[in-house]
Amino acid sequence: MKSLFGLFVILISLLFNLKSAIAFDYAPEIGDLAPSFHLEGINKSIKSKKIWDSNELKGKWIVLYFYPKDFTAGCTLEAKGFSQLKNDFSKYNAEIIGISADNQDSHDSFCSEKSINYTLLSDPNGTISAKYGSWIPPYSDRNTFLISPEGEITYRWISVLPINHAKEVLNILKKNI
Repeated sequence: MKSLFGLFVILISLLFNLKSAIAFDYAPEIGDLAPSFHLEGINKSIKSKKIWDSNELKGKWIVLYFYPKDFTAGCTLEAKGFSQLKNDFSKYNAEIIGISADNQDSHDSFCSEKSINYTLLSDPNGTISAKYGSWIPPYSDRNTFLISPEGEITYRWISVLPINHAKEVLNILKKNI
């Protein structure tokens, strides 16, 4: 009888804690050191560069955003938002970097056709996306991380809505400087 009562208590506690269990994510927390990356990518302004390494960005703010797929409506909206505000981010010593599973040819076409003026990196196996809790095979989930010049996660956005997201990130960056 005691074991049946114990099982009942466990089941009830699980039901009441189900929401918190579902809401759990694997993304780095604010204050954590940002996971490093070393990926191939595209930046139309730096045509000779093919590999980007997070260590090269020390001393700068990094807006690192993950997105599902080039040329889709939400991803295009988000990418254009960051492109339109790139000069504003630059005033605050911030680099914008987008990561998806798309290959470099797709990124190259996306940047050309949609006038994307910052770096897009290819993470075809989701290795880096997974380190940021942003991998739902076969795509990256739409998450964004603001990384300080010291390499710490300063702010994070999980399951982003792309409309006005770039403005929201810029406003948080301004508050942290």
